[in-house]
Amino acid sequence: MTSADSLITVSICIVPIEFPDNSVIRLLAQELAAVFKRRVEIHRSSVDVTLAFDPFRQQYYSSALLKQLIDNPACQSNCKVLGVVNFDLFIPIFSYVFGEAQLEGRGAVVSNYRLSNQFFGAKPDPHLLLQRLVKEAVHELGHTYGLAHCQYPGCVMTFSTSVEDIDDKNGRFCQSCADFLHRKKSAEFIEPIRAIAK
Repeated sequence: MTSADSLITVSICIVPIEFPDNSVIRLLAQELAAVFKRRVEIHRSSVDVTLAFDPFRQQYYSSALLKQLIDNPACQSNCKVLGVVNFDLFIPIFSYVFGEAQLEGRGAVVSNYRLSNQFFGAKPDPHLLLQRLVKEAVHELGHTYGLAHCQYPGCVMTFSTSVEDIDDKNGRFCQSCADFLHRKKSAEFIEPIRAIAK
């Protein structure tokens, strides 16, 4: 569990799904707590990944995982639920996705499968991998708070189709997106979200 004196209630629940590296999950929890200024908890998975597996595509249907995550009894009903996986995700209209979320909903899921340098035959870079995973997690959770894709360069809510797009992101919300979150969820955020300076 990641907590601080100013983080009063649990608002983000991370559910690792067949994710082998607990240290990465703990670091992700710390980063999400810093960005959203809320307490973050880590819960064990009760997700049956076989229900999401597509044998023809050899990938996992992210929407099927989301449905199970939302119903996860380990997480409080009023918190956001973020699944973190180490396998390839898809939705029918795309060949792959880095993640998926319910817009203004409760659930999100992200994958680090295509975020690793090894996927492209490059030298491993654990720090860069964590940065990419954090950006995608913040992005998907942003959707659950009602944020759509953003056009402001560097904003974490810009749409990404490649790791290069992810690397170009600042990793934080632009001022417009941050202001949106404060207007919409002002009662849920104790401290201002760090935004990109204009």
